[in-house]
Amino acid sequence: MQADLTLDCTGLKCPMPVLRAAKALRAMQPGQILHVTATDKAAQKDFATFCREGGHILLGTDALGPAAGGDATRFRIRRGGHAPA
Repeated sequence: MQADLTLDCTGLKCPMPVLRAAKALRAMQPGQILHVTATDKAAQKDFATFCREGGHILLGTDALGPAAGGDATRFRIRRGGHAPA
């Protein structure tokens, strides 16, 4: 799935990956896709909660392994809200 925007949050600790994703999503249109790469252990739970409470859709996660900066995970998020008519 092609991303409209990619955000690298490797090395950042909670709550920074979610805060940066929230800022990026505010600048995006409803329905657009954001990919976030994060290494924070709490990111899995944090992004699930963030999407559920913020009206976004967590499309999935991908373990990226050591080549992406350690135990990195990519989160695929569809921005919520109403798409333009």
